[in-house]
Order: sequence, then structure tokens, then C-alpha cells
Amino acid sequence: MMNIPIPTGTFDILPEDPKELWRSSYLWEYLEKEIRAFVQCYGFEEIRTPIFERTELFARGVGDTTDIVSKEMYTFEDRGGRSLSLRPEGTASVIRAFVEKRLDLVQSLHRLFYIGPMFRYERPQAGRFRQHHQLGIEVIGIARPELDAELIEMNYALYERLGIENLTVYVNSLGDGESRVRFREALKDYLRGHFEALSEDSKLRFEKNPLRIFDSKDERDKEVLRGAPTILQYLSADCEAHFLAVRRMLDHLKVPYAVNACLVRGLDYYTKTVFEITSGELGAQNTVGGGGRYDGLIKELGGPDLPAIGFATGLERIIQTMLKQKEIVPERRRPHVYVIALGDSASLMASSLVKELRMQGVIALQDMNGKKVKQAMQLASTSRAQYAIVIGENELQKGMCEIKELDSGTVIEKALSEVVSFFMGGKKCI
Repeated sequence: MMNIPIPTGTFDILPEDPKELWRSSYLWEYLEKEIRAFVQCYGFEEIRTPIFERTELFARGVGDTTDIVSKEMYTFEDRGGRSLSLRPEGTASVIRAFVEKRLDLVQSLHRLFYIGPMFRYERPQAGRFRQHHQLGIEVIGIARPELDAELIEMNYALYERLGIENLTVYVNSLGDGESRVRFREALKDYLRGHFEALSEDSKLRFEKNPLRIFDSKDERDKEVLRGAPTILQYLSADCEAHFLAVRRMLDHLKVPYAVNACLVRGLDYYTKTVFEITSGELGAQNTVGGGGRYDGLIKELGGPDLPAIGFATGLERIIQTMLKQKEIVPERRRPHVYVIALGDSASLMASSLVKELRMQGVIALQDMNGKKVKQAMQLASTSRAQYAIVIGENELQKGMCEIKELDSGTVIEKALSEVVSFFMGGKKCI
């Protein structure tokens, strides 16, 4: 027997996984439904992009010195000799679509969201996978700091709506190009005196992109950075005013937050406001979501010079956090009615009945196994149906049937013509 296991760092989402409940599809369905209802309250519309793009999109958009591009992308050459990569994040693809389709000519403001898989080749660990799923939020066309605060509040409010607790919001500003040039030189001057104490990865980052050293998880680098200058000391007057306005609005919206001057995120396109939200339930990999402003990315990818901001949050981490906190989540959806037919004429009647129930939004199954009544009732119980109906020649002749509630054993007699109306108030499949 050939055994071909699932690729490392990926997972199956089953109807129900008793060993790893978070991998049960009914929980994912619930979460995605809640997310869609929530983001629509904020006026967002869905965008869907391919799961692979030309590699240069991510090299230019995300940054070729980032870990994502230099170490983690799944890159391959297609049969036409083109270098393609599975998307490691969603923003670059959204901006590519925006620029390519000239959406700036359609309207001045765009509020977009996406839900889908992302791919990064990294060491699998708790809450981190090589294929993972994200909700992404992108707003194009507004530069005002009030929008930055609105998206931070939105991200925080989403977790509150889902019942997630023990959250911490961190905010920072990465300034503009002028701010970062001055900060980069100050940081390099400081790091030169501690160069030998840096990790090997950070030594490589020193020349190419020293800000990336703040992303390091190496304890040696963290120790060196304790005395380093921060970007907040080098903000231009405009960036400082912008960041102050963001914090004032967060205070007004009653969003609890802390300023983390070492927060840089992992992508090169960020400018001004960046933020992360962490959960105390997730251990070392505790970031649930985050994002920031990326005002220069659209121009960098060949479009107009428009401001933009967004955030992303991992669905795996949301579900795992909800379950760890024993947050109330729905039970797996149950079939409402299981119809058992005895004989050809009854089978035709049952088919019509099941069809009509489904057209009315009732979750209905028809027994197709051809078993005896006792065995068919066992199958009805196995299916987790709430009710079972047996239709045979006697039921057809009398025009009546018995509806059995499987959990309690209660039996109700109804005319066959009244069955659909009886179940109209039951669990809907739509």
C-alpha cells in the first residue's frame, strides 16, 4: 500500500477533528462567516487574487532583504521559464491588481478585504505553518492619521467580537524616507561598537538593511539592541505630528495600547504607523495580527502616488486562541431530518419530500443504503440527525407519517402534506 503523507507544515481541515479541534471545518466556517459580517460593517468589499505571482512582485513590494523574500518564499520556474512564487502575504498582490486594473480611475477610496492561504517556507511550530490562512484589510486613498487609528481599533474590535482576551496592542512609527535615512546612520554608528556581539544573520543585515535587526529573535541581538537609538528619536516634524494624532485618536476610541519603539514589522514597505496585537495565550509566537501604513508601495509598483494602510491576521491563531480560552464556539452543524423509505413508491415520495425540505433551507438527508428499518435508524443516529421519518406503503396509503426526535425518542404523527411546514422553523442550511 502506497503511503504519501501530507507535506510538512501543512494540515487538513476535516469536518471534525477530535484530536485537534481547531482543524475542524465547522469552526473555520463559523469564523469566516463572523469575519465577513464584521468587515462589511466597516464598509469593506472582497478582492481575490491568485495564490501565485511573478517573483519580482514580492522582491520589489515586500523587499528582497526581508526574511520572507530571502529565505521563506516558495519559488519555482514555470514551463515558460518565468520565475513564480506562491504568495507569502497578501498586500503586494492587492496593490498589483489595483495598479494593473487602474482602479484609481474608478473611485478615489478603496476599502478591500481578502481571506485566503499564504505560503512561507519556515520551521513549523505552534501557530505557524508553511501554508497558513489570513484575513487581510487594505485601505487605499486616505493619508489621515484618523484612518490609522480606525484600523487599529477595527483589528482590536474583531478579536473582542470573537471573545478573545488577554490582548496587548503595540504601536510605533517608522517615519518617512528622511526619518529613516537619519535613523539608519545613527543605528549603524551604534552597532559598529557592538558588531562582534551580533548574530551572523544580523551581521549580514547590518549593511543591507540594519532595521531588520530589530526583527531578530536571537537573544544576543536583543541584548545589543537594549541600548540602541530608536526611530522615534529621528522622526520628522510631520511624522511626529502624525503619530501623536494616531495615539490621541486611539485614546479617544478607548483602545488600550503601548508604544514599542523597537517594533518594525517584517516588511520593507511600511511607513509611519505600524502596529501589532499579541495574545498571552500563544507562547513565544504570540502575534495574532498587525499591519501598518505603506504610502510608497503603490508608486513603487508602477501606480499613482497614493497613500495606503492595512493589516492582516492569521485564522489559525484566532481559532487556537479562542479554544484555549474556552470561548463559546458553535457545535458542528447537524442534519435536521433523515428520511427512510421502504419500497420503490416510498422512495419516490421521500425524494420529493427531501427536495422540498432542502428548497426551504432545511438540512435533510435521504437514506440511500437500502438497509432494514433498524439498521437505517442506526445510520440516522450516526449522521447526528435530529429527526427521522420512516415512509413505507402504510404511510403512503394513510397519507400520514411518524416523526421521531432521535435525542429524546419522542414521536409526533403528521400528515405527509404537513411535513415541510412542520420543519420550516428548524435549522437552516442557508
